[in-house]
Amino acid sequence: MLIQRILVLGGGFAGLWSALGAARQLRELGIGPETARVSLVNRDAFHAIRVRNYEPDLHDLRLPLDEVLQPVGVERIEADVVGIDPAAHTVAVTTATGPALLPYDRLVFALGSEVVKPPLNGLAEHGFDVDTYGGAVRLDRHLHALPQRPATDGLFTVVVVGAGLTGIEVAAEMPDRLRALTQGSPAAQPVRVLLLDHSPLLGSDMGESARPLIAAALAELGVETRLGVEVAAIDPAGVILASGERIAAATVVWCAGMRANPLTACLPVSRDSFGRMPVDDFLRLEGVEHVFAAGDAARALVDPPHASVPSCQHARPMGRFAGYNVVCDLFGQPMLPLRIPWYVTVLDLGSQGALYTEGWDRHVVASGMEAKRTKMLINRQRIYPPRTGLPDDILAAAAPEVQQPPPQR
Repeated sequence: MLIQRILVLGGGFAGLWSALGAARQLRELGIGPETARVSLVNRDAFHAIRVRNYEPDLHDLRLPLDEVLQPVGVERIEADVVGIDPAAHTVAVTTATGPALLPYDRLVFALGSEVVKPPLNGLAEHGFDVDTYGGAVRLDRHLHALPQRPATDGLFTVVVVGAGLTGIEVAAEMPDRLRALTQGSPAAQPVRVLLLDHSPLLGSDMGESARPLIAAALAELGVETRLGVEVAAIDPAGVILASGERIAAATVVWCAGMRANPLTACLPVSRDSFGRMPVDDFLRLEGVEHVFAAGDAARALVDPPHASVPSCQHARPMGRFAGYNVVCDLFGQPMLPLRIPWYVTVLDLGSQGALYTEGWDRHVVASGMEAKRTKMLINRQRIYPPRTGLPDDILAAAAPEVQQPPPQR
């Protein structure tokens, strides 16, 4: 009998938990590797804790995938996905040894999202981002090299473009990061951080009750906000606005906008304004047989009429349920619908603490250091897979359940 192959694309939050969820359900059904195999395809050997890329300390932001996959029998394939043929049930990849085609019986698309980089003059050459671990490392190395550079206007000025959640978190960390770098530097000059956005609202998705608190925290940190402005170009000396104004800055960090992985175009489905593909209650891709999707590339009604939000908060349970359901679909077992009847946002505000909101209207329930403790609990404990190496621990964490938000004191 041919081995049934479940192929998971992506090793982020949705992909990792899809693979582990599938491995768990195969064990629950008593199905061994001689009957079915789970394989995870990722561009490198790591599960990246992407939501922490804004932090100054990057040492614990990647976990070797094999530490989690090998104990539960999930195969890891290191490759770049370059195409998907749903009619042929194959995925085209590029490996270290060349191109290859990977067949599948069931597929989970969990390739996530990426920052939108428009064809703006100078952005590719002179801009930084924290979209990937590599991008965060590149920015960190650049910042640490600033004190060795000749004194120039804007040497210790950072411009962050995009005042959404990521941009706010990057900007909130920057004053302290820069001040630490200027100590003892012969090129020391005043630290300046500016947060720019074309929207007239700061943190436009955060709601009426949260925005004044965000503005107050940024002001206390010394972060300048410039709203309703357009960036026209970036060069080695800084930013040029559409108005013609120049802002001298040695560092420009682009945090403006996200979009689902462009490989969603390989699948014959409609996509929303973020490029996400619609899935049903069981995470099946609507209109494409034998394909599931989870995470930032999928749009699921998790709390009707509210759809999933690109976040690890939704990617992790979407992955667990996709993994469970893809096995059940393959072997004719009942599937489980995904519902997440709550929504929270925890926004890091650097040394000013954090902001914790509940509900789709983002009602503030905690702020300051109380909310910061919750943020640290989430970022450094709850979103990590078990690191014991024990199969029972790993598979228990992959159960198709929705983890409740941390309680607030």
